[in-house]
Amino acid sequence: MERVDSIVVGAGVVGLATARALAGAGQDTLLLEAAPRIGAGVSARSSEVVHAGLYYPAGSLKARLCVAGRHRLYEFCSTHGVPHRRTGKLVVATAPAQFAALRAIEASARAAGVDDLRWLEPSQARELEPQLDCAAALLSPSSGIVDSQALMLALLGAAQSHGATLACGTTVQRVTRAASRWHVHCFDAAGSAVVVEARWLVNAAGLGAQALAAAIDALPASLLPPRFLAKGHYFAYAGRVPFRHLVYPVPEPGGLGTHLTLDLAGRARFGPDVEWVEAEDYAVDATRRAAFAAAARRFWPALDPARLEPAYAGIRPKIVGPGEPAADFLVAGPEAHGLEGLVNLFGIESPGLTSALALADEVVARLAHA
Repeated sequence: MERVDSIVVGAGVVGLATARALAGAGQDTLLLEAAPRIGAGVSARSSEVVHAGLYYPAGSLKARLCVAGRHRLYEFCSTHGVPHRRTGKLVVATAPAQFAALRAIEASARAAGVDDLRWLEPSQARELEPQLDCAAALLSPSSGIVDSQALMLALLGAAQSHGATLACGTTVQRVTRAASRWHVHCFDAAGSAVVVEARWLVNAAGLGAQALAAAIDALPASLLPPRFLAKGHYFAYAGRVPFRHLVYPVPEPGGLGTHLTLDLAGRARFGPDVEWVEAEDYAVDATRRAAFAAAARRFWPALDPARLEPAYAGIRPKIVGPGEPAADFLVAGPEAHGLEGLVNLFGIESPGLTSALALADEVVARLAHA
């Protein structure tokens, strides 16, 4: 039986950041990933947006970790050569009926510590983006974009520089507990059965977090939250767009609305929408083009629908279903389940990418202070 100090299951952006934090704290850390490569799940299918922290209730984990994580993320990208850009974002009201919702976003963001927002009248918004059609807008200068794959490679390199080990193609079958240590029973990439023992165990398995938690013998099933899958489609726009900022509508139930994001090459994509699904399915339904065009034309009337092309789809791991209020991140440590040395991460959707470094520190703190 191999022995390490800590095991992290799931090599998405949050798992990688957690492995880096643990290894940096002197822990002999093993990072297990079921896929053949890192970042192949939720982290591979995001908008790659660095969120400022506009949408989350003050005092929530999402609010606190997004604001702290955004600062940490920009610093990490600058010091590790990860491509990124502070593009700024415009959250737009397309009719006066949305002013109250936009003001609520502004108030919530300020309460959460976002101190650089500006309310823009239509003429002021058009000074920034001449083709933008809106009744009012909030400017968030500290929003931006990041190369998520480069970020994950940099996090992996930082973790490995502190001695962390990555094992891809490794699936966890069962987790048992003996003598205050976790025994993680796996099949490795060669199909061989392996057992690894550790003091600390972090479940950062994303869409598979509930399944992994259910495989932990000592964890009561009653403590597992439900899992709901919210699929989001993205459409790319062929050719250049006349925007330098990200453009978001007022949020809709289940997501932040069909918004315009840019990549670091200036290419534009629209999405995600929200489709509640029962199983993982990443096909992009081309018949959704008309709905995407209609949504985007509310703030960009000159959009050419023929230039919208199916791009990719992602799935958000939610712990509340359709029609329910949005849930906070669920970081379930020893204070929640009474099991020393275990943290389960549930419902780590947006702003998980932005929050990753701060979320990793939260995990380590809960393990260390149990």
